Formats: sequence, C-alpha cells, structure tokens
Amino acid sequence: QVYLVESGGGLVQPGGSLRLSCAASGHTYDIFNMGWFRRAPGKEREFVAAITWSGGDTFVSDSLKGRFTISRGNAKNTFDLQMSSLKPDDSGWYYCASGRKLLTPDPLDYSTWGLGTQVTVSS
Repeated sequence: QVYLVESGGGLVQPGGSLRLSCAASGHTYDIFNMGWFRRAPGKEREFVAAITWSGGDTFVSDSLKGRFTISRGNAKNTFDLQMSSLKPDDSGWYYCASGRKLLTPDPLDYSTWGLGTQVTVSS
C-alpha cells in the first residue's frame, strides 16, 4: 500500500507563487511515476505535471509550462510542484498521485491518490 499526503496549499494573490509538496510512504518500491492533477470548481480533473520516481525526467502540461515546475523535494520521498505567476484560474484542489506508467497525463494510469490540498488565487 502506498500513501500520499499533499501539503502547501493556501491563499495566494494573483501573480504570486506557491510550492506544493507530496510525501509518499508505504510500499514506495511500487512507484515508478508521480503526478500532480488539479480540479477547479465545476471543471474536469486536469493533468498538471509528472515526474519519474528518480526525478530524472519530468513532463509538464503544455498550458502550464513556464509557470509550473515539478521536482523531487529535499525531504526523502517527497515531490514538489512549484507554481509561479499564479492566476485565479489556477484555483482548485491539487492532488498528487502515483503509478507505474512513466510520465503519463492519464489519471487512469495512477493507482494511488492523495486527499488533495486546496489552492486559492485571489486578491
């Protein structure tokens, strides 16, 4: 069993930055790939970014490239999503997920999900 816990959400002003973190525990040897997704109110779940377990390869949604970066965190088995130049449209719940298929944007390829952390971009 893999467990994922997100942290770092909160209220930020437009144009600001926020760093989300996802901590993985349990049977992490089953994890080959980590991903971040988000869901805005009234919208479908959206792929944000993915990273291989080693951190050597990353994939960021084209619509978010240049503003969002995914990386391994400083703490063991953590993965960060650095978000900058945030807009109100970036508001929503952000979820990390783990799976075996590398760098995939398809949520069906992820077997374990965290409970999410809420991001609100507002003045």
